[in-house]
Order: sequence, then structure tokens, then C-alpha cells
Amino acid sequence: MNKKISLIIPVYNSSKFLHKTLEAVDEQRKKSNWDLELVLVEDGSPDTSFEVIEALSSQYPYIKAVKLSRNFGHQIAVKTGLSYSTGDYIAIIDDDLQDPPSLLPRFFDELDKGYEVVYGIREKRKENRVKKLAYGSFYRFLNSISDTKIPLDSGDFCVMTKNVKDKMLTFNEQNPYLRGIRAWVGFKQLGLRYDRSARVDGDSGYSLKKLIKIAKDGIFSFSSLPLQVISILGNLGLMISILFTVFTIVRYLKNEIEVPGYTTIIIIMAFFNSILLISLGIIGEYIYRIYNDVRNRPYTIIEKTINI
Repeated sequence: MNKKISLIIPVYNSSKFLHKTLEAVDEQRKKSNWDLELVLVEDGSPDTSFEVIEALSSQYPYIKAVKLSRNFGHQIAVKTGLSYSTGDYIAIIDDDLQDPPSLLPRFFDELDKGYEVVYGIREKRKENRVKKLAYGSFYRFLNSISDTKIPLDSGDFCVMTKNVKDKMLTFNEQNPYLRGIRAWVGFKQLGLRYDRSARVDGDSGYSLKKLIKIAKDGIFSFSSLPLQVISILGNLGLMISILFTVFTIVRYLKNEIEVPGYTTIIIIMAFFNSILLISLGIIGEYIYRIYNDVRNRPYTIIEKTINI
């Protein structure tokens, strides 16, 4: 394979084990004889990850590193890495060896055959059952409501051609959901199944808050269902109010009206107020995202670079 390879790794809280990841990358580079550039994007880690990268860059001269001014999130870190990659083939893996570099030759072989994107489909995940159930449920829910069919159980682990990378970078979204964008741009794509390994060390940088944010980015960026829910709730509320009105008129005609009931009033008020608040919240989420994009702020701030 006479292609330049760009390998993008977002780095967060990885100071204790990043050397293991780079050893695995270098081992595969030598084995496959890659012309490699390794793009490390340090996403505002509270530990000494960037200092470790600086030290490792003297050992591995093909490293290109970017330090972000704060934690902008995994998707922004990957997008930043894409913008600095110059290879013919681009690969994205995590820093914890859950998607080991040894899998990449199999993926690159498919690009050689004419595919533009080859993404990993997680057959088995070495994580607790609750997290596996949550991931699986979310992917299936998103796929069922999305206007763009996003492959089930596929993450950011993938390889792509420079052509696809360039097309993905034309998206100026402040809250990108990259696996959705990857599916949206089209081209000839293939999913390959693999067993996802356990983390090499440390705890995942994905807190519950970050996972919820990524889920929201996927839902609000690739589905109009939340807006349709507002119409459904409005119609439901209208039907209930009509039925209640008819019920009240019938009771009035039968002279069954007693002193107005406190409970009934509270139930009706609570029901319609909850519909109103849910609707405002959904509309507000879309408006916030529109506002975020029209401000035209840079999606990230670079603090420091190495070999760039």
C-alpha cells in the first residue's frame, strides 16, 4: 500500500498509558510499513497528557500534536484532528486501545478495493451490562428516528479516504455528531465487525453528562422527531380537553354538577402545563443550536502545537 496514513487519536487523561498506545501504533507501523503521521489532539486534560506527548514526540518523529485550550469534547477533538490530517487514508481510534491499531490493515485493505469509508461494528463490548444496554438502545432508537440511516453499533472507529475527510470538514456545525455526518455524506461505505477490547488502563473520559450531550447531538442533528412530538402532544391535549368538555356538558345537562373539584382542576392544569414546558424545551434546544451556529464562533481554540 503506497499511501500516506493519518492516524487521529483524541487524548484525554491518558498520561499513565499513552506510551502503551503509541508502542502499539509504532509496532503496527513497522509491520505494515506505513508512511505515517500520527495526529494527537489533547482535549484539555487535567493531567499531564500533553507533557507526555511532548516527551514521546522525540521518540516518534511522525507525531503531530495539538493542545486545545480547554476540554471541548471528544467530537470536537476528532474534528480538529481531521483538519490537521494530510494523509491519503485517515483512521480514527481512541487512546485506550479499545480499538487496537492491529485492526487497521484489514480496514485499509477495503479502501484499496474501492470503498471510501470502512467503519467498525462492535460485535462484543467488554463493558458492564447497563452501559452495553444503554449504548445498544440509543443506537437503535436514533436509527429508527433519524432521517439519515446511521449504522447500528458503529462508533468513531473507522478509516476513510482524503476525499471523504474533506467533505466532512465542510460541515460547520458547533455540535458535530461525526458518525452521523460520516453516514450523511454518502459514498461507498462498508461496516466490518470486530470484538471491542477492554480499556488498557484508567477510567473512561465519557462521563454521563458527556454521553448525554453526544446523544442529544445525534438526535437533534439528524432527526426532526422532537418537533413532531410537539404536534403529537398538542393533538393529544386537544383530544383530552374536548372529551373533558363533553363530559362536563353532559353532567351539566343531567344536573350532576357539584362544587368545582380542586383535584380535577389541578390535574388538567398540570397536564397542559407539562405539555407546554416539554414543547418549549424542545423548541429551545433547536433554537439554541441555530444560535450557536449563526454566532460563527470557532469550534475550538488551539493553545499549542508540536510539529505543525
